[in-house]
Amino acid sequence: MNTNTPTNTEKLNEKDEYHLTFSYSQEQVNKFAEVTGDNNPLHLDEKYAATTMFKRPIMHGFLGGSIFSKIFGTLFPGEGTIYMNQTMNFMRPMFVDTEYEAITTITEINRDKHRAKVQTQVINKTTGKITIDGEATVINSNRL
Repeated sequence: MNTNTPTNTEKLNEKDEYHLTFSYSQEQVNKFAEVTGDNNPLHLDEKYAATTMFKRPIMHGFLGGSIFSKIFGTLFPGEGTIYMNQTMNFMRPMFVDTEYEAITTITEINRDKHRAKVQTQVINKTTGKITIDGEATVINSNRL
């Protein structure tokens, strides 16, 4: 089982994993809001967010989930990957300046079509709880 970046020529197998620790800053959340047009004050306004059940601003769910685009396109499987689809369940809120771990695990490979189904999860490193849970399908003709 791989938990670090395999070489870019190594064939991947079912149960291979990749882990990436990451966090986002409020500046990155603000940029995401600008690009997407999602200016919900729950993400941007501390005073507003303090009146909600979260008591502080939360990140956009899709910003948290966008880490998988980085992983698939540049790390695992890496260069040349086509990201076909993704399901994501937002289980818990994500907050800025908090460490998270993205975990991708290959659950199924079709070698003829160079496709893989990949379990995708984001875990809060402090609490150990899953914040995002889903599944992706990717194609990579060199590694799958």
